[in-house]
Amino acid sequence: MNILRWQKSSFSEAASSCIYLAEARTGTIHLRESDTPEAILTTTPDRLRHLISRIKGGTLTRR
Repeated sequence: MNILRWQKSSFSEAASSCIYLAEARTGTIHLRESDTPEAILTTTPDRLRHLISRIKGGTLTRR
């Protein structure tokens, strides 16, 4: 059984929805939002790093 240790993002505000992250033993990263904790996204550290970089750089666009 793989138990994840969830950590609240330091960018989450106390009164609003919070983002939680956890790293599995396999190295994958799991993300969930406090409003729907059963919906878990899974990614790799490299892909998450790329996403955060694009968000910070303002190059992420909606399709």
